[in-house]
Amino acid sequence: MGMTRAGAGIVALVALAGLVVQFAATLAQTGSVVETVWTLLRFFTVLANMLVAMAFGAVALGGAIRPRRLAGVVLAILLVGIVYGLLLNGLLDLSGGALLADTLLHKVTPVLAPLWWIGFAPRGQLGWRDPWRWALFPALYLPYALLRGVAEGRYAYPFINVAKLGIGPVLVNAALIAVSFVAAGHALVWIDRRMARRG
Repeated sequence: MGMTRAGAGIVALVALAGLVVQFAATLAQTGSVVETVWTLLRFFTVLANMLVAMAFGAVALGGAIRPRRLAGVVLAILLVGIVYGLLLNGLLDLSGGALLADTLLHKVTPVLAPLWWIGFAPRGQLGWRDPWRWALFPALYLPYALLRGVAEGRYAYPFINVAKLGIGPVLVNAALIAVSFVAAGHALVWIDRRMARRG
């Protein structure tokens, strides 16, 4: 239990550090705490890392969190890393705090959280319906992000930029990500069950 909680604490602290550094970097640009919070809440990356910080922080502090919820958080942050690596890496020229936050939020946390899950998560408690439940998070995020993009004229990610791409390509991009997310969720369940049989 000591290693489990310590490892979860590391994951939570990395996610929290990334969020804090990103907050400071954005605050330096906006000059307003309220505007900074509103800006950051535009991004799935920030929301997913917040979930990681809370879920893994709870584990580190000895709190009870359902394995299904924890697996859903792991899948969400894994999506962050995969989408970043395939679609977003290198699009912005970052430095200083922004670069550090980008590294922690998009690269380090999406690696540490799945590694912890493989090494320490309880086994045999995931079901084949769970990937569809986990998909609710990104499914709800999409209309939220699109509405904010339309209202503010600024989209969180280029692959959902309706003004530039049009609604058709954006929906195709969203569908591809959704299918990949659900497929990855089923892979997570398969890994869980296989490791449960071996353990």
